[in-house]
Amino acid sequence: MPFTLTRAAAGQVFRRTARLTDRTWLTPNYLRLRLAGAQLRGFTSAGADDHIRLFLPLGADGPHDGPSRELTPLAWDSAAGWLDLELVVHAGGLASEWAVNAPLASPVAVGGPRGSTLLDGAPDAWFLAGDETAIPAIRRFVAGMPATAIGRVLIEVPDQDHEVELVTPPGVRLDWIHRGAGPGHETQALVTALDAIDAGQRPPGAVFGFVAAEQAVVPAGRALLHERWALPAEQTIVKGYWKGS
Repeated sequence: MPFTLTRAAAGQVFRRTARLTDRTWLTPNYLRLRLAGAQLRGFTSAGADDHIRLFLPLGADGPHDGPSRELTPLAWDSAAGWLDLELVVHAGGLASEWAVNAPLASPVAVGGPRGSTLLDGAPDAWFLAGDETAIPAIRRFVAGMPATAIGRVLIEVPDQDHEVELVTPPGVRLDWIHRGAGPGHETQALVTALDAIDAGQRPPGAVFGFVAAEQAVVPAGRALLHERWALPAEQTIVKGYWKGS
């Protein structure tokens, strides 16, 4: 077996204080933030699917006391003390409102990651699928692929204007799936795309499968990876990152 998924012990559970130092719009609804501060020195994240908690100073005495939201750490410099995050901006979201409106230098706190799922060894092929919320994890998986990797990446976004820059190895096909911009369409286009993939499209060898989006995608992801492709559950990650109304 060329690879396995292992769960690392819980690690950085304490909260680190930082400040918002930069924001960059990558699409009309997708934002990259940079946090920086001395307490981010030593921060690390071992797994591509890791999550930290971002504690927001909204109506609280300080960032450690505010509400929190889970995000995937994208990039960091443990010596310099900075951390980059990306998130989808949507109306009414606490993290969205803070990310868009908070003045630069605003305080924030970061907790975790509490543990990591690690790829031990190299898959023969990769299959990654998700919506915008999974883009940071997909970016990290892609960054860890060898130049000779083969596989496929599916990402659902509203339309072409919401596609982000993502470069995959030559043998990894990237497909953007457009769901439309109207409400109530979340993940349905991705579910339809997953349902359309049959057993004959399974890559050879040991395949790593990752599917993450709104919770409605979970049955379709499991049906493809576990049933039609017969991948062992211990070689896949299928999860709902959020729950629609």
